[in-house]
Amino acid sequence: MGLEEKLPSGILLTSVEKLVNWTRKSSLWPATFGLACCAIEMMTTGAPRYDLARFGMEVFRASPRQADLMIVAGRVSNKMAPVLRQIYDQMPEPRWVLAMGVCASSGGMFNNYAIVQGVDHIVPVDMYLPGCPPRPEMLIDAILKLHAKIMDEPLGPKRAAVKAEQHTEMVPSSVHYAPKNSGAQRQ
Repeated sequence: MGLEEKLPSGILLTSVEKLVNWTRKSSLWPATFGLACCAIEMMTTGAPRYDLARFGMEVFRASPRQADLMIVAGRVSNKMAPVLRQIYDQMPEPRWVLAMGVCASSGGMFNNYAIVQGVDHIVPVDMYLPGCPPRPEMLIDAILKLHAKIMDEPLGPKRAAVKAEQHTEMVPSSVHYAPKNSGAQRQ
């Protein structure tokens, strides 16, 4: 005896928030940012056997201005960190980041001065995908979990409040690894 029974066939009722989030999740366009062996698995996921086109992700975008999902596949060096941040900043809102592989998530086995120990030091990460390298099935599972997260995101002022709380400051690697008295030693 609700409103749904009185409407003719073919009428769909939903909220604007759910409709917008459904369109966002159904047309994610990933940016290519393959840095190491995880990139091979990411490319395999886009191939016909695993077919990311089922999820509206058939084309990996080379331009960050056309992408809304950054899949960071592999280890990020300190030299590559500013480039990664620049590409992230060029992506339009809303944007999401998926850290693919243990190297992107935590630095992996490369615990040294040259590798960033987790891409979350550079950009805010929405989904972490473990593995060395993770299989294409795992990437598809992470994308589906990201779809569920996108469906629950708020719009408007609520979204602005949530995004204001998430702030990642990029710190140059030279701050961490510079000698304490470098100025006094030079004189």
